[in-house]
Amino acid sequence: MNYIISGKNIDVTEGLKSAIYEKLGRLEKFFAEDTNIQVTFSVEKERQKIEVTIPMKGHIIRAEQVSDDMYVSIDMVVEVIERQVTRYKKKLIDQEQDAAYFQDQFIEEEDDDDEEIKIIKSKRFAVKPMYPEDACVQMELLGHNFYVFRNAETDEVNVVYKRKGNTYGLIEPEF
Repeated sequence: MNYIISGKNIDVTEGLKSAIYEKLGRLEKFFAEDTNIQVTFSVEKERQKIEVTIPMKGHIIRAEQVSDDMYVSIDMVVEVIERQVTRYKKKLIDQEQDAAYFQDQFIEEEDDDDEEIKIIKSKRFAVKPMYPEDACVQMELLGHNFYVFRNAETDEVNVVYKRKGNTYGLIEPEF
């Protein structure tokens, strides 16, 4: 495997590199020799963060972990990657096993009868003008992961959504 190791606000020491080679080396049994693994270390205040990205054909395996200790973050990210790889492997095996029940002609045949998308539930509600911060509060009160509202500043329909780490995102459409 080819390791591409970089750091943001941190010098990547030989100790960190050897920990990566040792810990991620356990994954070599899953990947081809020419697989690239991108590892990025970063430090923000007291947060020690590691991001690992493994691009594959048609799929990306990615994980990031944050802790007070970079070596703990490395251990945690390796566990996440291992889970993702085994899940992906099971998915591939299931697809092959499912395909074994059908003739090759049937599998290779293009299906003209694409299933129609069916909407099974529809909701209508008043879109009130409010500020994005107020929309986040409303979203929290409702216990939802996103909230649609009319932005009081721009008079456009916007969406706020929850992100990892108790942060929020705002989607503002461009027309």
